Amino acid sequence: MASFEKDGLKNVFIVALGVCLVCSVVVSGIAVALKPQQQLNKALDQKQNILRAAGMLPGDSLVAEDGRGVDELFSEFEVRVVDLETGEFLDDIDADTFDPVKAAKKPDLSIPLSGEQDIATLRRRENASLVYIKRVEGEIDKLVLPVRGYGLWGTLFGYLALDSDLQTISGLGFYQHKETPGLGGEVDNPRWKALWPGVQLYDADNQPNVQLVKTRSAAGSASAAYEVDALSGATFTTRGVQNLVNFWTGDLGFGPFIARLKAQA
Repeated sequence: MASFEKDGLKNVFIVALGVCLVCSVVVSGIAVALKPQQQLNKALDQKQNILRAAGMLPGDSLVAEDGRGVDELFSEFEVRVVDLETGEFLDDIDADTFDPVKAAKKPDLSIPLSGEQDIATLRRRENASLVYIKRVEGEIDKLVLPVRGYGLWGTLFGYLALDSDLQTISGLGFYQHKETPGLGGEVDNPRWKALWPGVQLYDADNQPNVQLVKTRSAAGSASAAYEVDALSGATFTTRGVQNLVNFWTGDLGFGPFIARLKAQA
């Protein structure tokens, strides 16, 4: 009868395989168990970023100045799906499950962009996207738009908020990017984000005209109303932010939708 070699290669391999199988089952179980909580955390983070862009939630706080929490504040928004070509609402798409970024990767749900069109370096643009609308007594008070575009190292994802006139920027914030800390990463700096409220979006020809500049025009001049300070030492990120704001509020972005809202006002 053959002797059993406790330290033999075959036995070591069997034990290692068994340990790996047990660990994989445990890890998979934990991942499945935590998935609902991860989804809740993602939804909470999304709401926070939308509220901060709209100026309804200060800094890193989870509570507004009047004591209301994130969920209560966000309940004031209606979330709708919009056809980017026509500017009309699409009620046959579930806004709770629709993901514009994933849609942009599918040829049947998006369009390719030419080099001239693609100032935000997206390659493809989804046919439909989400909008977040806050109304007061039936009138639009805030409009928040998901925006994205390429910076230096990757795509910046964020939200642009407009005031009730759909012309004045209420705020801009990014929730995901790969920009260099201390340079392009200054898009997260509260002092820089504080420069955006009050900036005018559309020029006299009704074209988005936001400009990020190294030297601001004289106060009170026509140009000054459209200008924001550039990020020091971050030329590509600065250009990327300017381009993504102007793209998503233009004819290929939410421009038709904003024009429709203005016509209904």
